[in-house]
Amino acid sequence: MAEHDEPREGALLLDDDDDGLEPTTDAGPPPDDGKADEAANALDEVLDLIDLDVDIDIREDNSEQVVLDLVGPDAGRAIGKKGQTLDALQFIVNKIVNRPPKSRRHVVVDCGDYRERHDRGLVTMAKRQAKKAVEQGKVVTLEPMSARDRRVIHLSLAKFEGVSTSSHGHGTGRRIQIIPARSRSRR
Repeated sequence: MAEHDEPREGALLLDDDDDGLEPTTDAGPPPDDGKADEAANALDEVLDLIDLDVDIDIREDNSEQVVLDLVGPDAGRAIGKKGQTLDALQFIVNKIVNRPPKSRRHVVVDCGDYRERHDRGLVTMAKRQAKKAVEQGKVVTLEPMSARDRRVIHLSLAKFEGVSTSSHGHGTGRRIQIIPARSRSRR
């Protein structure tokens, strides 16, 4: 496999199933490297500092990633607007846990399957917009979104017949364009 074909750390890997949401993982025993406990402790300290009343469940601990699930009265506040607080917590915990020269494992911070529900909504919206692009024969430009959300959409439409996708813009203003096959030849 070429170097650019290797999955990147933290990448959402998708199967060929219809909804494109099931992550693929190697089903092996979890390593005993202490990363799950270290990540949970780091997250607990950060949550105490921002005064959120949530508990942390280590929902999954496999060789590729650690999933920390937040439950409790402040779970909604832990998600934040469009998942921004979850993303920030995940970023901070990954920086704490994966400092060199230690081994690296991706930490996912979730709250009641928020990420799975959010991804399903993105895929549904992307397919609806792709159908619209094909029917109208026009490029459809989506609202700006995070890199993770753009990746979910690109992957969900990769095998959608009659369209291609491309990202345009910079930073927080980066958008996906869904391009119908007829428009592709004009470009």
